[in-house]
Amino acid sequence: MASSHSPAHLPGSPAGTQLLDHPWPPAHPGEFGGPADGGPQAAEANRHRMPRQSRGTAPLLGVTAVAATLGATGFASATPAAAPAVEAPDETPVALSADPGLALAARIQLQADSQRTAAEEGARLQAAKEAEAKRAAQQQEAKLAAEAAEKAKLAAINLPVRDYDLSAHYGQSASYWAHLHTGLDFAADTGTPVYAVGQGTITSAGWAGSYGYRIVETLPDGTEIWYCHLSSIIKGSGKVVPGQQLGKVGATGNVTGPHLHLEVRPGGGAPVDPETWFEQRGITP
Repeated sequence: MASSHSPAHLPGSPAGTQLLDHPWPPAHPGEFGGPADGGPQAAEANRHRMPRQSRGTAPLLGVTAVAATLGATGFASATPAAAPAVEAPDETPVALSADPGLALAARIQLQADSQRTAAEEGARLQAAKEAEAKRAAQQQEAKLAAEAAEKAKLAAINLPVRDYDLSAHYGQSASYWAHLHTGLDFAADTGTPVYAVGQGTITSAGWAGSYGYRIVETLPDGTEIWYCHLSSIIKGSGKVVPGQQLGKVGATGNVTGPHLHLEVRPGGGAPVDPETWFEQRGITP
């Protein structure tokens, strides 16, 4: 069968597009089921026929469609999906700050937190200050207690001899005394230590006639303590504390045997009974 179309394009038709049948009448009337003649009815029928794509553009359209299909299915599945967007935690305050009420509440909360922190810091500093004051008070109290103990120790009165017998008392009379006995005698072996009865100062030390070797200690209140008939003098001057050794028992001067003759003279005046003086201070000879 002969070809039913011509390569020529119809006037006014787009390039690359051809009608399936010619607009002119076929060579034989009635061919292809059309009207018997090629008049106006044939032209009207040809006008409603669908155009067909040219051979040159059809492959391109097919490739484009396939590529689009692969990109939407196979290729797209091979590409990792993008991670979903995660909202940053700090974006919420920004969103909340857009509300004046929430922003005001946040400022009030911040101020309250600041005031609470300041109050807690103030309380901590106050507690530390109170603890320091308490510690200082305790230290001061301990210091005062130590000073009081030292003063009590210094104010303490001790017996002058630790191993002794009382051989004569105050006020006794005898032929070998020119007057009444003016002191208290502590009989002990020669060389027995003689101690200071209290805190004081040595104001005299040396030979004193019938008293033999004598040491005179003056107490803080002015009372004089006489240590007599010593065999030796160990502390002849300076300050002394209770219980400090001053000399040794002897038999020098007007004596009948080794002993310590002790006299107590308030204000450096006339002697008083040593036993009464000791007892007034809680000590019994």
